[in-house]
Amino acid sequence: MRTTKQFKQRKPAAPRRRRFDDEPVRRGRLTEEERTHLAELRDEPEPLPLPDGADRWSTWDSGGHGPQPHPEWLVTDLAAVDQELGVLKTGKEADVHLLRRSVPDGQSCLLAAKRYRDADHRMFHRDGGYLEGRRLRRSREMRAIENRTSFGRGMIAQQWAVAEFTVLSALWQAGAPVPSPAQRVGTEVLMQFLGSPDGTAAPRLAALRPDSGELDDLWAQLVEALRTLARHGFTHGDLSAYNVLVHRGRLMLIDLPQAVDVVANPQGADYLRRDARNIASWFRSRSGDETRFDPDELADLLAAEANLR
Repeated sequence: MRTTKQFKQRKPAAPRRRRFDDEPVRRGRLTEEERTHLAELRDEPEPLPLPDGADRWSTWDSGGHGPQPHPEWLVTDLAAVDQELGVLKTGKEADVHLLRRSVPDGQSCLLAAKRYRDADHRMFHRDGGYLEGRRLRRSREMRAIENRTSFGRGMIAQQWAVAEFTVLSALWQAGAPVPSPAQRVGTEVLMQFLGSPDGTAAPRLAALRPDSGELDDLWAQLVEALRTLARHGFTHGDLSAYNVLVHRGRLMLIDLPQAVDVVANPQGADYLRRDARNIASWFRSRSGDETRFDPDELADLLAAEANLR
């Protein structure tokens, strides 16, 4: 048991002796010049006023950039501004906005800004299977994700953005038909807008009614696109006619945050076969012929490309 003496306050430490290289102690009142200088240091510079119609300055000096060389159409000037033009798509996990990035009286481009929801909103449903094979180096962050804490849900949102941007960059470099990734800042992914200059988005495959010849051409494009993904170890993970656009006659894959590493993910082969089954069923329904567009044949082809068999 502690004695009374042990609870007595300790004597304050003796002041440290000054060293020859210590800063001189300033005593007395500050001069007017010194007060002005300190006020300038405390005050943050006011942001430059935005031009009329702009919503923010370009974020090009933040986050990560897409593969180089950057496309000629992409505006990378730090003097550029971003203007919100509307919402292209809303979803439970993210919204896609149309953005015009332009230099006043200069070059401009249209971008699709995909913004994942924060920790207070609903995240990906049934995301556990997709997250397998994606482990973070920091154990604290990984535990938070696995326990779905508020911090962990925020990390998941950013992880989806990182995952989509990383996959888009890898597939773009591999020549796959995906939107060109421009940059990622936090949970926002900026990418090429697929549509016309007036802001009309390219139609989804689900909205088309192609004739027999067009259907065959789109199927051939799809098979080649999925082979490219499989060759680099990926399957889409959520493939359907709603996640495919047809831009100027060319089939383009979109919505790739759930892209699955078919080797690292224990369920990779199952996701690959599910993608093949889902998309083949749409082509069969459009053709009216159940003997065409065989999902098992497609899945076997993709599994071979991914060296799964």
